[in-house]
Amino acid sequence: MTQQVLYCNNVDATLNNIIEGGNYNAVMVLVDTNTHKLVLPKLPCLRRAHIIEITPGDDNKNLDSLVHVWQLMHNAGATRKSLLVNVGGGSVTDLGGLAAATFKRGIAFINIPTTLLAAVDAAVGGKTGINFNGLKNEIGVFALATSVIVSTCFFHTLPPKELKSGYAEMIKHAMLRSQKHFFELLDFDLGKIDKNKLLELIRSSVKTKEDIVNQDPTEQGLRKALNLGHTVGHALESLAMEHGKPVPHGYAIAWGLVTEAVISHMTLGFPSDDLYILARFVHDNYGAPAVTCDHYDRLISFMQHDKKSSNGEINCTLLKKCGDFTIDNTIPPDTMKTALDILRDLMGV
Repeated sequence: MTQQVLYCNNVDATLNNIIEGGNYNAVMVLVDTNTHKLVLPKLPCLRRAHIIEITPGDDNKNLDSLVHVWQLMHNAGATRKSLLVNVGGGSVTDLGGLAAATFKRGIAFINIPTTLLAAVDAAVGGKTGINFNGLKNEIGVFALATSVIVSTCFFHTLPPKELKSGYAEMIKHAMLRSQKHFFELLDFDLGKIDKNKLLELIRSSVKTKEDIVNQDPTEQGLRKALNLGHTVGHALESLAMEHGKPVPHGYAIAWGLVTEAVISHMTLGFPSDDLYILARFVHDNYGAPAVTCDHYDRLISFMQHDKKSSNGEINCTLLKKCGDFTIDNTIPPDTMKTALDILRDLMGV
């Protein structure tokens, strides 16, 4: 099964055409309280859909929310010929995708990402999941949406922090692709968004991900490249959640990209010039993580429990240079601690 990614300005007409051509016996729409208020009124084709609402925020992407969605799907009379439309950010598409993939052993679903992060990451590629026992996306399945509708028309409601969060995933894709794409993203003005240019950059970013996912849909090999920045990033995100001070996913990934670029420089000769350019951009746009050396052991514990770890080791994707990556690199804890020291120095902590 392939995933159709559609880029458009008229989301309602595009979605309506898909629904009318699908012969679904019931249509449900999953929203959070924000997208229910701000986005759903702009999609009149869903006015007769069964609405399922959840509380926004990644900390609510949990088993209780999943059961809530299942229950309301059941109440709506959903069958295997029904459709779930996920309208929201990554938490909505992750949770909704898992709910659809497991209800009645799988029903069709469509993702309409309303954040930049969801558009370039969570909504495409077929990963679904919820958090469990304090670990990010610990429970989930691979399941492709029948369609993903990508548009910048909803992004005007996003605060700058949310746009920057998604942009970090785009930087990751660019680093995996080439130095040219890496520099192109760092030259884009995040303070004055050109929506047409941004849509072009999104299309390029999603294509990079699709090219990798199509070759390895269930992450047996090549797809692990997309974990660049995520071993450290997920640990930083989990630590922040544990301390009751959650940070946006993309901010944690930005700090993870710098840390893993440091390790790449230490072990594979990743160019120091590119490392410093990345670090300066991250410092100026994402600030610094609230981490001291007292947190290192806990961070390493999170990394050793990451899904990429098979035997309790720290597993990272690293770069020889932009566009030249290696997967399944085992990082000794002492090397990781040194890299975290350098991260804090680069971020001015």
